[in-house]
Amino acid sequence: MLNTIKLMPIQFEMKLLRTEKEYDQALERLNQIFDAVPASKQGEEAELLALLIEEYEESNYPIDAPDPITAIRIRMEELELKQKDLVGVIGTKSIVSEVLNKKRSLTVKMIRNLSEKLNLAAKVLVQEYDLLK
Repeated sequence: MLNTIKLMPIQFEMKLLRTEKEYDQALERLNQIFDAVPASKQGEEAELLALLIEEYEESNYPIDAPDPITAIRIRMEELELKQKDLVGVIGTKSIVSEVLNKKRSLTVKMIRNLSEKLNLAAKVLVQEYDLLK
């Protein structure tokens, strides 16, 4: 015979999360109702909790966007692309190498092409970054 432990649902007052304790309580409650049917009362509660948690995390644990070259490299990896796949998008083989090694800056034309080819937001690609000497 299996023994089961019944978790008592924690009480959670739906409000903006201002402290780490409130954040932890929201995470715990969301964990309890995570698999709720979306259109149900608990499903709506889970959706609201997720929004509150996301807002708290964005405010308290911001993640900086990567520099343009790092963003390009990440997307290349996701799409399983090699440097040679960007020839024509950025320029010649040597220009692709220079750009990806931060020896040459991106031009507006390169940014447009990369944004379309890699489906990256132009605002990510236009950020300033340091070139290596």
